[in-house]
Amino acid sequence: MHPDVAKLVEAGRVSAPVGEKLSKIAPGSYRIHKGFGGGVVTEWDLFNGKVTIDFEKEKGKVMGLKLALEKTEAVEENDVRAQKVSQLGELKELAEKDPVELVARTIETRGANMTMDQLDAELCGSVVEESGYKKWWEKTKKALRESKRVSVPTKRTDPLVLRDESTGPGEALVDDLDQARSPKARVKALEAIQREAPLVAATEGLLARAFEIVNDAALKLMKLAPAQSLELIALRDEIAQETKQDDAISVDAPKLAEVLQVADGNLSEDLNHVAAARLKRILEAFPPAFGDDWVGKVLSVFGKISSRGVSEIAKLLGEKDETKALNDHIKVALSRHALGPDSLAWICRERKKLAEEVFDGSVGSVILTVLEQDSLDDGPRRSGRLGNLLLDDKELIADILDGMELNDVRNFARKLLASPAFPDLDRKSLMARVIKKVPETQEMVSGENQAKGDDTLLVSYESLDRRKAEYEELVNKRIPANVKEISTARAHGDLRENFEYHAAKQMQSVLNSRKNDLERDL
Repeated sequence: MHPDVAKLVEAGRVSAPVGEKLSKIAPGSYRIHKGFGGGVVTEWDLFNGKVTIDFEKEKGKVMGLKLALEKTEAVEENDVRAQKVSQLGELKELAEKDPVELVARTIETRGANMTMDQLDAELCGSVVEESGYKKWWEKTKKALRESKRVSVPTKRTDPLVLRDESTGPGEALVDDLDQARSPKARVKALEAIQREAPLVAATEGLLARAFEIVNDAALKLMKLAPAQSLELIALRDEIAQETKQDDAISVDAPKLAEVLQVADGNLSEDLNHVAAARLKRILEAFPPAFGDDWVGKVLSVFGKISSRGVSEIAKLLGEKDETKALNDHIKVALSRHALGPDSLAWICRERKKLAEEVFDGSVGSVILTVLEQDSLDDGPRRSGRLGNLLLDDKELIADILDGMELNDVRNFARKLLASPAFPDLDRKSLMARVIKKVPETQEMVSGENQAKGDDTLLVSYESLDRRKAEYEELVNKRIPANVKEISTARAHGDLRENFEYHAAKQMQSVLNSRKNDLERDL
């Protein structure tokens, strides 16, 4: 008890419990106020019931003793909120040299956990300059995760948790996995365990605990988010293989084949949400998942999956002696213009290797159709890599035209010249490659028609005008209106069950086909 207060207690002016409370607000003690922040008591006047406090946000604040006891809270001298008043310079230096220690001390003042918003309120603008706080926090967050001293959540609403000093780094990683709430956060936490797999495996039973957490999460996500369920199981199996601890996976743990069977109706979309590094292992689970039907199942996603997935499917089918099935599928898909941009890009890259049998002039026409449709669609471009490949690969156009008849080359050139998928400069560059390969197409650019004679086509003006009018209506009215219909239908929700969207997309194919026919005739 403070000597000044002890005299009042001895004189019977105040009771002993009140004296203990008063002693906590004696000069030199630290208090915290919700509005003014931390403060140090500089002087008091017990006779008049007044106290003066130098707060962080207001110096020399005079308050009544009773009000000060009600509105402020006592804090220890080593509390960061107190040090912001008495040792601000030291805290700023700590923020520069050891930000992990600063954050750990700050969290400790709140009972070992606090939200990021609370941390911001304590440090931003006072200990760390507001202008550089965001950059400082990103650097500090990385250091915190590496130190394993603090559990850093992926969501701002989840708390930062100060770990017990006895917790080892391997246990900290598994704790992060256990505390992760979102599917993506669990995948990231398991990836962190994979990077430190030998460390985690060194502690007996720790890897088995991590796998149990993964198994439980994968079962819950199997129907709700199959992509994340597949990733978790694939990662689990990779870690078990790397550490040679397959026995750490329980016998009844979910398998990749089981998730694939559940996700059967929407495999291509789910696989497009899986990290490329995990696709090989997941695709290898198709045979046990679908038995004799596995080839058809894997080919059903060939035209819709990512570039890495296309390559892995081709390798898998080659290893299983199913290359003929792949080639047959590609030929049919090309005739129907049913291949996606990534599968077309793979065919072009592998045209002298794995895709040599299926690469011909029809690939060029399909490429232009896909690029044109993508440029007209409302939404993000999906064919960027394919367009870049067509421009960057100087030999691709020549290889596409190799062996094509002159009329087919002219149709390809006509389609290229009319395509809205390329800027004018790129279109001219591509056309120059066509002319270099087939000089007879020069007339399509220069307007010099040297092919006069028996092959001249004669039509009536009435027929020509009718086709011109139909072409103008298609380009200026019907195709733009169809693009708007697709955009409107897309806004209605789930595209898989959206009749208006599918009807509009089918109409787009019809309109584009008719446009190509008219361009050829004209």
